[in-house]
Amino acid sequence: MDEMPQDHRAAKAVRVLLAEDQGMMRGALALLLGLEEDMEVVAQVAAGDRIVPEALVSRPDVALLDIELPGKSGLDAAAELREEVPECRVLILTTFGRPGYLRRAMEAGAAGFLVKDGPVEDLAEAIRRALRGETVIDPALAAAALSAGPSPLTARERDVLNASVDGATVSDIAGKLHLSESTVRNYLSSAIGKTGTRNRMEAVRSARQQGWL
Repeated sequence: MDEMPQDHRAAKAVRVLLAEDQGMMRGALALLLGLEEDMEVVAQVAAGDRIVPEALVSRPDVALLDIELPGKSGLDAAAELREEVPECRVLILTTFGRPGYLRRAMEAGAAGFLVKDGPVEDLAEAIRRALRGETVIDPALAAAALSAGPSPLTARERDVLNASVDGATVSDIAGKLHLSESTVRNYLSSAIGKTGTRNRMEAVRSARQQGWL
């Protein structure tokens, strides 16, 4: 009698959710992680607002999230996952190794923060380490975050700067955030001062470069 082909995957494979908006990158990550005998990619999403709904269905052990995603950032989704799917460990995998992003990821409850230019073997091992309860952070980025210090912006100042993109007027921002126009101007003035810039667009640019937005 012919023997049935054997699946060498571990009996209890690590269930991974991938959130990445670039289809080629997402497909490559899924393929490479799928080659690991102890891992299984159970869900893939291209938008941040699909992360939590998909995790509630697929119940991953680890969610591998990009930061800059349509619909919702990976950092915001990480905080929601901590509340909605607390057993899921979150790893942030991003092109942008910014100290401010690292601090925000840790505040959101992420178990790790890695940049995309590392080898896939390191990523697979980071997933395993996260499941063991370890915190996995790129060493160079950790050092940079310590030297950079925390973001000087308050939550409301971040909200106002985020709402300032695409040429939104003060009136537009006030309506979107349910604030008075004078309050919006005060927050913008404060954010411009804290970033050492001359206007709100420069403030947005500077805050993004630091990873504060």
